[in-house]
Amino acid sequence: MRILLVTDAWSPQVNGVVRTLQTVRGECENLGHRVEVVSPDRFSTFACPTYPEIRLALRPMQRLKRIVDEFRPEAVHIATEGPLGLAARRLMLRAKFPFTTSYHTRLPEYVAARFPLPIALGYAYMRWFHGPSHGMMVATETVASELIERRFDNIRRWSRGVDTVLFHPERARPLDLPRPVFLYVGRIAVEKNLAAFLALDLPGTKLLVGDGPQAAELKRRYPTAVFAGPRFGEDLAEAYASADVFVFPSRTDTFGLVLLEALASGVPVAALPVPGPLDVIGGSGVGVLDEDLGCAARAALAIPREACRAYAETRSWKSCAEQFLSFLVPFSDGAMRWAA
Repeated sequence: MRILLVTDAWSPQVNGVVRTLQTVRGECENLGHRVEVVSPDRFSTFACPTYPEIRLALRPMQRLKRIVDEFRPEAVHIATEGPLGLAARRLMLRAKFPFTTSYHTRLPEYVAARFPLPIALGYAYMRWFHGPSHGMMVATETVASELIERRFDNIRRWSRGVDTVLFHPERARPLDLPRPVFLYVGRIAVEKNLAAFLALDLPGTKLLVGDGPQAAELKRRYPTAVFAGPRFGEDLAEAYASADVFVFPSRTDTFGLVLLEALASGVPVAALPVPGPLDVIGGSGVGVLDEDLGCAARAALAIPREACRAYAETRSWKSCAEQFLSFLVPFSDGAMRWAA
């Protein structure tokens, strides 16, 4: 099957959405499908307001139409709600072709954290965007329940996986840092609630891997924390495995792929009892969820690393890709019927 994947989030962005889409693309191709990714690198772009590292497609409609005409997809998935997602949505509706979408990010909360806009307005936009989709894929049952309460009605549960070969306890290396090491991996941005982690009174070292628009500010405010910058591949896997506890202070993530990466590395999790951690960790015993994040971090030190690894080994990217494929809505590869 020829699958068109339209996404405003792609490399060189470094986040869970991009890693999920890239990995699922690879798994789908391993299963014999062809996946054409339409991402901002194929267009003229502009910097995302308040987040200049993220580039967004500028006036993508005509070029996107040419890409679709040349590729002749048999199924279309729109992964994000940005300029490319909007253009693809418009094209599919004009052609009267079915498509699916996915909900990766609590966009209304992210926008509200940066601009004085009501969250209700953001969710009205999201209902409008995802309403025509033949299936809006979401990562967890908790997020699905929340969206149902907000009057979304086309939801499909799409799980996540983890690379248990790359992320492995055997990659641990000695760190020249006071122990225990409490690790965070991800964007250094306001929506990640990192001040709640950095302000904790914890022994040892707070280590942050990643970059983002709030990095300079947090370095000034918390000079004793170690900001290691972004890491990739084996360097990232080594950072995970070398830590003692993974701390996840976010209240806005819909899943938290980094949670599974930490667990695959044999590192227990400390997080808030919110969607994402509730679904990934729940009552599994491989993490501690508490509104007192410091209490959770200290308690997580007692969790055996072997238990974390065993739990992560039950998650497969192949099954994630198969689930994704099962939700797609194939159609004839005849010429798109573009309305005037």
